[in-house]
Amino acid sequence: MKTKTVILVLFLSLIVTASYAQEKSKKQLRAERKIEKEKQIASLVDAKEFVFIGRTALGQGFRSIDLTTNSNYVEFKPDKIKSEMPFFGRAYSGVAYGSRDGGLNFEGSPKEFTVEKGRKTYQIKTTVKGDTDVYQLFLSVSSGGNATLTINSNNRSSISYNGEIRPIEKKEVK
Repeated sequence: MKTKTVILVLFLSLIVTASYAQEKSKKQLRAERKIEKEKQIASLVDAKEFVFIGRTALGQGFRSIDLTTNSNYVEFKPDKIKSEMPFFGRAYSGVAYGSRDGGLNFEGSPKEFTVEKGRKTYQIKTTVKGDTDVYQLFLSVSSGGNATLTINSNNRSSISYNGEIRPIEKKEVK
């Protein structure tokens, strides 16, 4: 009877040990998710089709401004860039005082759309001619998807945004 109990305990311990050995640790799962995210970001940047969503704005001489409650985006496509970003800073000319269009709202075909891959970042540079201004966009994207966007224009001071890039959500046609 004693030998049967010992054999049963050994058998059960082997089964439990084998099942724990097959499960992945939290560290392994986290590493796999990180690699998957890096692959997704690389494919988005290589395709030049993604959307930048800002979390904070950093105007020249201003404190950081939280954008999480405001809708904002810059949609990048190889043939068109569309921006709906708020603007906090100084306008020099071409912008009417108190106008409803106080943000950086423009749409146009990109010129010189370049992507440079660094060790752990991508540097994206492009120029877009809007209706009333020319905008230079500099986007630095980490392999994890966090990004910094700087927009320079002829009629306004430079402004930077911290945020992330995501795939463009497809709109359903009803």
